[in-house]
Order: sequence, then structure tokens, then C-alpha cells
Amino acid sequence: MKKRYSMGSYLAGAVAARAGDEMSGPALMLAGFALAGSTADASSLLAGVTVSAAAGGPVLGVLLDRAGRPGRLVAAALVLYAAGLGLIVVGLDRLPFAATVLIAVVTGLLGPALSGGWTAQLPRVVPGDRLPRAIALDAMTFSAASLAGPALAGVVAEALGAPSAVVVAAALIVSALPVAWLLPARPGGTRGARPGGTRDARLGGTRGARPGRTRDARAASVIGDLAAGTRVIAGRPPLARATLTSIVTCVAQGMLTACLPLLGERALGGAGRGAALLSCAAISALVANAVLARFPRSVAPDTVIWAGALVQAAALALCASGRPTVLVVAVLILGAGEGPQLAALFAVRHREAPEHLRGQIFTTGASLKITGFALGAAVAGPAANWSLPGASALAATVAALAALVFFAVPSTKVAPSAGRAGPHS
Repeated sequence: MKKRYSMGSYLAGAVAARAGDEMSGPALMLAGFALAGSTADASSLLAGVTVSAAAGGPVLGVLLDRAGRPGRLVAAALVLYAAGLGLIVVGLDRLPFAATVLIAVVTGLLGPALSGGWTAQLPRVVPGDRLPRAIALDAMTFSAASLAGPALAGVVAEALGAPSAVVVAAALIVSALPVAWLLPARPGGTRGARPGGTRDARLGGTRGARPGRTRDARAASVIGDLAAGTRVIAGRPPLARATLTSIVTCVAQGMLTACLPLLGERALGGAGRGAALLSCAAISALVANAVLARFPRSVAPDTVIWAGALVQAAALALCASGRPTVLVVAVLILGAGEGPQLAALFAVRHREAPEHLRGQIFTTGASLKITGFALGAAVAGPAANWSLPGASALAATVAALAALVFFAVPSTKVAPSAGRAGPHS
């Protein structure tokens, strides 16, 4: 009898991959800041590795939904992402800065595999009745990664230099490869089976069809699946609300991250110490999600999403003071809002996503969040050089706007033909 894939293995791999990912952002920021001496250049490097996720996430999600063994696709993405980080380190010393940013953009196409691509596999790891608690535990891996990653980035950067911190981040990501490779296969061993027929029928031909025509049909089918996923996200109000609110909140989070080197330098005595502030946020996020895992049905996830945005807005407003003690308190409050909001977002996605589009909805949502984060980082870098308190206040305003966005989306459910992807959509 085949041994069941354990939740412990899932969580161990998720923590390793996500800790490397969380470490890579601050490490890239510190490497860019150390070599270029400018917050704007450092934020450009971070924005480069995150902004392209908007393009990579949806396509990666379609491929995951079609794969008989999606874990192997996740594993390949981990290896390529880690290799891209290594090339960035080499490029910082040997290539023009613009070329290094271009490498970061290409690498960022695979970023959603470490977040949404992995989480989309969760329903095949645990039975349905245990899924709410598993979702909270999965969200805790992000908090644990956020705790370990930035702290490691700061420690390694201080001890060995910022480029070494990027290398260590890549090594952590690769260490998750065996766990990703063994993620459960799709039931029945099918490849992307879904309502509406077999894979060959969906491609619009038979096994003997001419290669050129089959490739055209396959491309059209991929485009159709991309459109179907977009319609589901836009057409189901709870999913649309959660997605938009999380994106705008991530813009604010990206703005704070771009300010961290300068905050660390001015308030804590070192740019590397600024990255370690994210670990303080992760501590409170981890505690908050631990409580949520203990009582997974205590508060509706939709409520947690908008309330979490308001908590983060208040925390970011406190960051504008620039005083060390207030800064630490602020990031602790930030994590208390960010952690439960992430778990609630996962719960809404699992609840609303059709099985045959689950991977795409998770990676598309993740890619949009990553892109929002990148835009926030790109805006805040120059703003922080002009006024650090002003950049923090702007981030607080954006986080408050995220809560307003939640209520701006109409709650009326659209007609099934527009809001639900049919068998052939």
C-alpha cells in the first residue's frame, strides 16, 4: 500500500522554500543597497524580481492544473528560481545594473510557484474535514518563513556580505526540492481532467491530428483556461473582494519593505538591522495564526480580510515616528494583521475556487499580490529618499484604502453564466 503524503512533509518543504523566498527579497535589497548605495536602485532590484509575477503566475497555474504530477512542475520552478537568484549575484559584480534587473525580471516569472502553486496542492494532502486547520497551518509557514528569512538575511549580510545572503536564500529554496517532487499526484493520474471531456477532446482533435494543428489547439485551450480563471476571480464577489483587498495591502507592504534599509540605518544603526524588523512582524503573525489554527471557524474569513488591512494601516502609521521602540511595536502590530489576513485569503480561495481551476486561481492571486508588492517597493524607494516619514504615511494610507476596496466591490452575486466557468470555458 502506498504511503500517504504527510502534512508534516508538506509543511517542512513549504517552510524551507518560503524561508528562502522571504530571505531573497531583503538580501537582494541589501545587495543592491551595498553595491549601488541608493535606496532607489535597491528597490528597483526587488521590484524586478517581483513585478513579472503577474505574467508568470496565471500561465504557471494553468500548467499546474493540467499536470498529472503538479509537484514535479513546482520542483522544476524551485530549481530555476534558485538558479536565477545565483545569476543575479553574479550579475551585480560583472554586468551593468540594468542587465541584472532584467535577470531579476525573468527569475520573478517563477515566483508564484513558491506561494500559490504550493498552497493549491493542499486539498490533495489533507481530507476535506481537516482543511480549515490545514489552511491556518499553511499560512503559518509564511509567518515562520517571514520570521526566519529576513533575520537570516540580516545576519548573513552582516557576517559574510549581502551577496552571500542571496546565495544562502537560493540554497534554502533548493532544499525543498525533494518534498515538492513528491507532492501528491492528481487523482486517477489524469492530466488536467475536468468537466467537458478528455484532454484530447479539449485540444480539439485526436491522437492522430497533425502536430501544427494540435499545437494551435493546445495554445487556444490554454488561453481559454486563462480566461476561465479570470472570469471566476472577477465573477465571484467574495473572491474578487479578497483578491483586490490583498493586492492593495501588498502594495503597502512593498512600500514598507523598500523603506527598511533606510529605517534600519537611521533608527537602528545599520541597514541590515532594518531587514530584521520583518522578523518582528512574523513573530506576531505566527502567534496570531497559531490562535487561528486552534479556532479555525471563530471568525468569518471575509471579515478578517478587511479588518487585517485596517490593523496594518494603523501599524504603518506608527512607523512614521522613526523612534526605535515605536518602530518595533508597529511591526508587531503589522504582523498581527498580516498573518490572519493571509490565512483568511487562503480560506476564501479554497472555498470559492473550482477544482479544475484551483491552481490557476491560487497562482494568479499570488502573482497579482507579488506585483502589487513590487509596485509599492518601486514607488517607496524614491519616496523614502525624499522623506522617510512621508513614505511610511503613504503606505498607511494605501493599507487603509485596501479596506475600503473590500466594501467597494458589490456583494451581489452575478448570474451563474457570467460568474462560473462552465465545462468548456
